[in-house]
Amino acid sequence: MPANSSRGLSRRSLVRAALAIGGSSALAACQAAERGPDEEPSDSPAYPRGVDDPAELPDRQHAWDDYLVNSVHGTTTQSQHQLLLGLSYEGSIPPTTAERDQVENALRGLERAFQWGSGLDTSGSVNNGLLFMLGYAPRYLDRVDIAVDGLQPPETLLEELDEDPAMAADFDALLLLDSDYASVLLAAEEALFGEKETLNGVPVEDRLTGVFDVTTRRTGVIGKGRPAQELDNDDIPEDAPLSMGFRAGFDNSLPPEDIATRSSGQFAGGTTLVVSRIKTHLDDWYEQSHRQRMKEMYCPAHDYEDVGDIGDRMGDHSGITEENVGDLEELAAEHGIVGHAQKVASARDEDFQPKILRRSEGVATDDVDGSSFNFSSIQTDTRKFLAVRRAMQTDEYDVDVPADRHGIVDYLGTRSRSTFLVPPRAQRALPSNR
Repeated sequence: MPANSSRGLSRRSLVRAALAIGGSSALAACQAAERGPDEEPSDSPAYPRGVDDPAELPDRQHAWDDYLVNSVHGTTTQSQHQLLLGLSYEGSIPPTTAERDQVENALRGLERAFQWGSGLDTSGSVNNGLLFMLGYAPRYLDRVDIAVDGLQPPETLLEELDEDPAMAADFDALLLLDSDYASVLLAAEEALFGEKETLNGVPVEDRLTGVFDVTTRRTGVIGKGRPAQELDNDDIPEDAPLSMGFRAGFDNSLPPEDIATRSSGQFAGGTTLVVSRIKTHLDDWYEQSHRQRMKEMYCPAHDYEDVGDIGDRMGDHSGITEENVGDLEELAAEHGIVGHAQKVASARDEDFQPKILRRSEGVATDDVDGSSFNFSSIQTDTRKFLAVRRAMQTDEYDVDVPADRHGIVDYLGTRSRSTFLVPPRAQRALPSNR
């Protein structure tokens, strides 16, 4: 390996480790690694600044698509680094005006310090800003007398999927942060919960401490070649963006944000968020041939000539059609395989539009026990997530196909699930009906 390539890999490993560890020392190490060997520390802003007027930002917390860079295929691309902070609520019931002001000012501090994602110019290749959303779990909402139609507690999701309700995460809220720079995420965390006095050159005026406490940190990375670098598995293709070796996020599997936005009720303009930690059984997955894995990931009607090694030949479209769904039983009988993308497409709406929108899908870099990933999606109603996840189950189909050839579900294991209301920006600071 050339010296510069080896150094780049070492720097990426350091950045990943720093984000997983957290804290002021990790932030300093991460900033040094991301600056590069020839750059000196500077008091000037390292990243584009945000805005002082919140009216310049979108009304939706989850308005990310217009602020994410586009891939070479023209589809929006998730940022390389994700930080998920599971929070406990330590404030008053009902929340006081002072507590609401504290939360809002702390979040506005992030928006002043960093531009929203990549800004509206998505022609570049890097999200050098920050995207984030703050969601509230059913257990917080129950305490403040808010009932949200379409938000199920995580225990309900787990029971509906025949999973253990004890895997429900005990969060009151969750802050999901996203950037191509891990140092942006660490700096934001230190400004909200640490002792950092300035953020990208902007004074820190308020924090979340005293109102929220961080009980769980989850970190993840995604992108071309990252799984092969991060995971101890030589079978993962060198250029694959995901640990199971194939691309996802095609234009026909990424619905517009309007699909995931609530249009009526108290929290119109908001959405619901489902966050899962999933174990992947990669050794079993890679014991199969590439051809079989390809057909299980997408559809048995797909050919290598159209897909390529990691889905690179498919451009902006997954190749999944309504005919693939309608012919599922016939294709299963012919090939002895049912495709994952084929199955989840059966849960699309009457216009063949997906019902959920991915918000993070990164390899878990804080997982010391092996290969896991963080899967987060937004949708108007968590029952839509449930419908899509149920479509992955083998017993939903009357086909004689072994479980290990029935999409990817047999290679996944749930470790945790949680659900949240993500209010519109104007209502994000401690909503309450009291």
